[in-house]
Amino acid sequence: MIRITEIKLPLEHTPNDINAAVIKKLGINAADLVEYSIFKRGVDARKANAILLAYTLDVTVKGEAKVLAKLRKDPHVKLAPDTSYQFVAKASATLKSRPVVVGLGPSGLFAALILAQSGFKPLVLERGKAVRERTKDTFNFWRKSELNTESNVQFGEGGAGTFSDGKLYSQIKDPNHYGRKVLNEFVQAGAPEEILYVSHPHIGTFRLVGMVEKMRETIIALGGEIRFESRVDDIEIGPNAEGQNQVQALVLASGERIEANHVVLAVGHSARDTFEMIHKRGIFIEAKPFSIGFRIEHPQSLIDSARHGPNAQHPILGAADYKLVHHASNGRSVYSFCMCPGGTVVASASEEGCVVTNGMSQYSRNERNANAGIVVGITPDVDFPGDPLAGMELQRKWEHQAFLLGGSTYQAPGQLIGDFLANQPSTQFGEVTPSYTPGVHLTNLDTALPEYVITAIREAIPQFAKQIKGFDLTDGILTGVETRTSSPIRIKRNDDNLQSINTKGLYPTGEGAGYAGGILSAGVDGIRVAEAVALSMVGL
Repeated sequence: MIRITEIKLPLEHTPNDINAAVIKKLGINAADLVEYSIFKRGVDARKANAILLAYTLDVTVKGEAKVLAKLRKDPHVKLAPDTSYQFVAKASATLKSRPVVVGLGPSGLFAALILAQSGFKPLVLERGKAVRERTKDTFNFWRKSELNTESNVQFGEGGAGTFSDGKLYSQIKDPNHYGRKVLNEFVQAGAPEEILYVSHPHIGTFRLVGMVEKMRETIIALGGEIRFESRVDDIEIGPNAEGQNQVQALVLASGERIEANHVVLAVGHSARDTFEMIHKRGIFIEAKPFSIGFRIEHPQSLIDSARHGPNAQHPILGAADYKLVHHASNGRSVYSFCMCPGGTVVASASEEGCVVTNGMSQYSRNERNANAGIVVGITPDVDFPGDPLAGMELQRKWEHQAFLLGGSTYQAPGQLIGDFLANQPSTQFGEVTPSYTPGVHLTNLDTALPEYVITAIREAIPQFAKQIKGFDLTDGILTGVETRTSSPIRIKRNDDNLQSINTKGLYPTGEGAGYAGGILSAGVDGIRVAEAVALSMVGL
């Protein structure tokens, strides 16, 4: 099979136009084209008046070897790689123990799935509830301000990615095509097939719920066991035969002790009590950089017009997104994060007395507002030196400050963009109605985050308006605070066997461990760790 890249066509084209482009590119007769499939479809929107679709196509032709030889110097015509997933190990029929996966977010879900498909019958321990019960608790918080600290946007089956835009793209290097395995499993679980080829695939919360349930059923059907409301409160560690620290057992909040010597730790970026516990147990962790800022909301129509011009709201383009970066004069980098077209700003707290924001979209992306995090990078060396958990405490500090500024009711503090730029409190909403529930309390965000963050964002917004006309819209809304952009720690692991650098049998993975940033990359990391566990357990 031949892979062709960079076939560009106008928005209004037909399958016959693709056929013609392939025939012309390969210099073949129409009768020699057997079939083609779309591997990837992207959008070239550099010229709003002439937006193009850019295709990567996998093509079957007669006389493939001759065609490839003829076009061997063309960088856009190559032999298509094999992207099918290959299992690295299968469990022995006499396997004496089973691996334990702690956490059922994207990373834990795929670690458990690969282990189950490989015959290892994993036990999965999830502190939160099953996804539909968790959804009820989350909506109850949004509507009634009643927070369940064990079942919310952060904790429960599906992880934090369940209440998001369901973005399935990443910038990670993926030479083994694990990302394709993730996407294929999602399609089998009910995702639309377009996620296999569109450049920025997304699913949306409601579809994710059903998909997660189907993947859970697959794991159970293959011999796995999943236990909800089973928080791990302690890890027992002792010497192995070589005198090295080795995981020996897990202790649940109920007091139950589970013997285990292969533990996948996939707890997510908000499992602060778990971070404290593993630090106390001497498992090596270190502080890592992350970002903090606000959510910003504009009318989606404004973003559509700025990005797509006369093609705004074209059905094949959908709601427009953006990606922005500004290097501020105070040395800080400001950038857009987790942009949600046609979405809502959601309450994402997992601890009492804290306000945290995030963004979410449904598959349709048809809500009135566009939102994104506008965040500033911070680092341990400069901003929270010392203790490995100092970044976590910094998050808590500003989340509690947001709670106070919002009136101590889980309303979020907010400010109109024009007032923020002028450093004056907002008193009434304008053109943009904020989407955050339980509600937005207008105030001055000047004290909602460190001064260097406020200064950098104030400088960045007018600069972003040079790229997206109207980005500095006076009536646009800033809502605070966005602090959970990624984990504040990294649970360091060896590059070769993916185990903790000082605790054998512990396999940190995903966002919480500091090795992923989103659904796709977390799923990929879960696969990598599952393979490491499988290889370690073969023959046991």
